[in-house]
Amino acid sequence: MKIAIPIEEKNIETNVCPSFGRTPYFLIYNTDTKESEFIDNSAAESSGGAGIKAAQIIVDKEADVLLTPRLGSNAADTLKAAEIEIYKTKSGSAKDNIDAFIAGELSVLKEIHAGFHGQGR
Repeated sequence: MKIAIPIEEKNIETNVCPSFGRTPYFLIYNTDTKESEFIDNSAAESSGGAGIKAAQIIVDKEADVLLTPRLGSNAADTLKAAEIEIYKTKSGSAKDNIDAFIAGELSVLKEIHAGFHGQGR
């Protein structure tokens, strides 16, 4: 299984980024191989549509699950269309949240916001 998570730095011990579409990086963690892949988020500097573009990066990396603190409706729609499950992170590092997900301690993200259309960061 591949888990995607927005992160502040290219390190599994870094904090989860509070912004999905504007996160600097994504971590793709493979639970089978225990390998971590760090992806630059090319959508972060977009003038608009960052959430959808970021979601497409996750889809293209063939993630099965996204762990994130919040998500806009357009990005959520893109991920749901690709059958990617979305879970709400808790405070702590990316590794803490991956471990919590594997242990069944994270809940499905239900509060999808309208997005920050045109508002940038």
